[in-house]
Amino acid sequence: MSPFSVALLGFLLGLKHATDADHVVAVTTIVSRERSFSKAARVGALWGLGHSVTVIAIGGALVIFRLAMPPRLGLGLEFGVAVMLIFLGYANLRREKLHSHDDPPMLRGTPWGPLLIGIVHGLAGSAAVALLVLAAIPETAWALAYLLVFSVGTVAGMVSITWMLAAPAVYASRHVVRFQNGIRIAAGALSLVFGVVLAREIIVDGGLFSAVPTWMPH
Repeated sequence: MSPFSVALLGFLLGLKHATDADHVVAVTTIVSRERSFSKAARVGALWGLGHSVTVIAIGGALVIFRLAMPPRLGLGLEFGVAVMLIFLGYANLRREKLHSHDDPPMLRGTPWGPLLIGIVHGLAGSAAVALLVLAAIPETAWALAYLLVFSVGTVAGMVSITWMLAAPAVYASRHVVRFQNGIRIAAGALSLVFGVVLAREIIVDGGLFSAVPTWMPH
């Protein structure tokens, strides 16, 4: 593959990767609390940065050393994403009973929350990205370059998505406060349900705690 093809493929797939359901649900839960587009875009950028750190570090190691992710570890990382979604949903639903300073650290508007969530998602997705790279680009140097461009595309995609997802909450915060509360509750419920469904799939279908777990990176 030519350098241009590698760069274009990596960037476009990075944009697409940002639209994965678990990514969108997690970010929607966070940005439902924001009251400005700039803060929402910052959430997306920090999420993308955290995701990129682990994809480049873990995915890069898998590419360089030609390693395979053990099925139980892969399932465990994905289970971590499910737990994160359940936690985010629960925190959003509880917020009506909390004061803002009582919110969990991930949801107080600090940079560490979105960054940490991005890192967890990146851990779960790094093996799939690495396998895709190895299948398409056998040369190590080009594969690492692909991971870098892929990460840039993921950051760009997540910034765009969070900016768009924040529109209803930002509008509501400026016009109808009760409507914003409804958006936050809906986002929390979606995150909670999605996390439970994902956890069930990993435990039952994937056999996380069984003697022979079954896992396919996706």
